[in-house]
Amino acid sequence: MVVRPANVDQVAAVVRVCADTGTPIVPQGGNTGLTGASQPHDDMSEIILSTSRLTEVRDLDLAGDTITVEAGVVLAEIQRIAAANNRLFPLSLGAEGSCQIGGNIATNAGGTQVLRYGNTRNLVLGLEVVLPDGQIWNGLRALRKDNTGYDLKHLFIGGEGTLGVITAAVLKLFPRPTAAETAWIGLPDPAAAVRLLSVLRSHLGDSISAFELLQRRIIDLVVEHVDGHSQPLDPVPDWHVLVEASGFGGDGALSEPFANALGAAMEDGLLTDAIIASSGQQSKRFWQMREDTADAQKHGGVGIKHDVSVPVAKVPEFIARADAALEQAYPGIRLCAFGHVGDGNMHYNPLAPENWRGESFANERESVNRIVHDIVVELGGSISAEHGIGRLRLDENELYKHHIELDLMQKIKRVIDPDLVLNPGKVMRTATR
Repeated sequence: MVVRPANVDQVAAVVRVCADTGTPIVPQGGNTGLTGASQPHDDMSEIILSTSRLTEVRDLDLAGDTITVEAGVVLAEIQRIAAANNRLFPLSLGAEGSCQIGGNIATNAGGTQVLRYGNTRNLVLGLEVVLPDGQIWNGLRALRKDNTGYDLKHLFIGGEGTLGVITAAVLKLFPRPTAAETAWIGLPDPAAAVRLLSVLRSHLGDSISAFELLQRRIIDLVVEHVDGHSQPLDPVPDWHVLVEASGFGGDGALSEPFANALGAAMEDGLLTDAIIASSGQQSKRFWQMREDTADAQKHGGVGIKHDVSVPVAKVPEFIARADAALEQAYPGIRLCAFGHVGDGNMHYNPLAPENWRGESFANERESVNRIVHDIVVELGGSISAEHGIGRLRLDENELYKHHIELDLMQKIKRVIDPDLVLNPGKVMRTATR
């Protein structure tokens, strides 16, 4: 069964019925997640509670720079409303045309602007949540300061629908930048990319809003399989960086300091080539190439995907160690990495060797994951940077997460949802019915 309530009272009524009858619920937004948190189990024992009809924009406060929206509002619509009012809502990711803000909050979504603005958690001021017994918690406070005890909203942000059904949120807006510069850069290796980030930030500070690292293989796949793209640089470097700086002032206010910063990096030998976008259209083409990496991977054959984070300074070591370990275990493996290296988040997605049948490489998923994630954890990193745990990473989360953390999570779940009505079997395997 799929139920589609139209307002918070209807959501609460559905949850109360399910609580009374012991019927588990899977909250579902745009269903664009990558770890199965919004998908029911194979036994079809749960109902799906869709938030797709919760689409009201309840308030827009330009003096306080906030917008209050219901959970079913699509992310791109929030961006559009903000832009129409000379504001910025900085959460930006590939699925923004179909993902819903409730799901973004429930998974603490990341994206390309985390370097400057933070994850979704940093963009939420208040929440309205239906609790597992059907009570409605109204925490829709548009306050920048509220020091009156535990900040309860953070239990539900990133909770993947296991503690409550998010029905509305107060979100931060920001002044819309009036000046921006974008560059596509070639460099020899990830170590140069990390040093480049440091140089650019020393010249431009928090104006650096995005810093994306891409390996040559993913760019080759985009050019080969997605229409409308060509190699930005010739000769083609082994590694690419897409960097964006944004700020305020007249048109071109950042052009000279941006060019000077890149010049300083070139003098230091950190980059081999660079193109500064000469127009907004060229900047959009650069970003479209970045967004098309997901589609391009599908044409490269079977891949085993990882969404990991390590301290920024250790990104080069992670890539080098993971590459070496996988090449030793799987000769001919095609290494493919890209991601938001400015915040330490890499999508490390090796592809099957050319001579392997796809399904045979897919059977190596557990072994490949263990190689990659062991290195991540040794470097003080996380096996899930922005995609969450859902169903896909349950075993690994229990393997790598400290037992005290797992115990605290279980206790919180049992106190708030003792009958395990909400999204059982997600985030924590042991918290099942």
